[in-house]
Amino acid sequence: MRHGCLLLSIWSDIMNIILVGRKHGRSRVFTLDSRRLLVVGVFALCFVMAVGWAGYQVAMVKVADRPVVPGFVLSQWQQTLEDQQEQLAVLERDAREQVDAMTLRLGEMQGRLLRLDALGQRFIESGAVASDEFNFDDAPAVGGPEEDAADAESFSTPQLTAMIDGLDQQIRHREQQLRLLDTLISSQRLEDERFVAGRPITWGWLSSKFGYRSDPFTGKRTWHNGVDLAGKEGSEIISVAAGVVTFSGDRRGYGNLVEIDHGEGLVTRYAHAKSLEVETGQVVQKGQVIARMGSTGRSTGPHVHFEVLQSGKAKDPVRYMQRAAR
Repeated sequence: MRHGCLLLSIWSDIMNIILVGRKHGRSRVFTLDSRRLLVVGVFALCFVMAVGWAGYQVAMVKVADRPVVPGFVLSQWQQTLEDQQEQLAVLERDAREQVDAMTLRLGEMQGRLLRLDALGQRFIESGAVASDEFNFDDAPAVGGPEEDAADAESFSTPQLTAMIDGLDQQIRHREQQLRLLDTLISSQRLEDERFVAGRPITWGWLSSKFGYRSDPFTGKRTWHNGVDLAGKEGSEIISVAAGVVTFSGDRRGYGNLVEIDHGEGLVTRYAHAKSLEVETGQVVQKGQVIARMGSTGRSTGPHVHFEVLQSGKAKDPVRYMQRAAR
């Protein structure tokens, strides 16, 4: 009460509720027996349970109204992270494969460039290209004004791949052109090597011409298939053109003989040698020493009997000796 106090008095099965007022000390008494007390207690207990149940329902509704359960959010984040890691692994694998592919192509291109450099060096050595004009050992000189670094951009993978494709195509074209040029130069050089011209000796003189002459042993008029070039015994006898040695040995009347096939039916012979420097089947170059001058076979002194045959028919060697080398 607002202006009094509450006093409880319990006697046996009877409960007295005494309300004492602050004014004038007046009091009022309410008497509850055990039956009424039980009813009040049950009512109070039911009220408390109802209030508790209502509070529980309100709490459950609030929990149900939450947008996402915290555990579910964590699961979603974890799944998203795993998906991103898998995507990153795929990108890294693709990037490595692209780098490996470009590295392989660059290695192939470097190999072809080395061959091109070798061809260029051969051109220099053969005189087809001036050595002071090209230097295949140094990188080509390049330059230009410096651009603003802030505006510079790195090449993307597609751009870099396109550049490599273009460079690869250019190298293939240049390689084909240089190979063709090398073939032409090699063919020309081979023709020059096979061109019969010059004297078969480094020192000596013409001692007998081509055609009819007086035989040095019988004095009779006989046919001479070649020319005789006299000189010092042991001096060098050289090939007048490149070719293949078809005979190297002793032949009746010729003594020690070297026979060389220069192709296209052209054959040269070098007879009466003191010693032979080449063997049958050997490839010889123009100007290579093939024998030493001597007087073997039917001979009166150190000299070389030189013959030129075209399709088996003897030709005047002087015409070939007087040719200008090409």
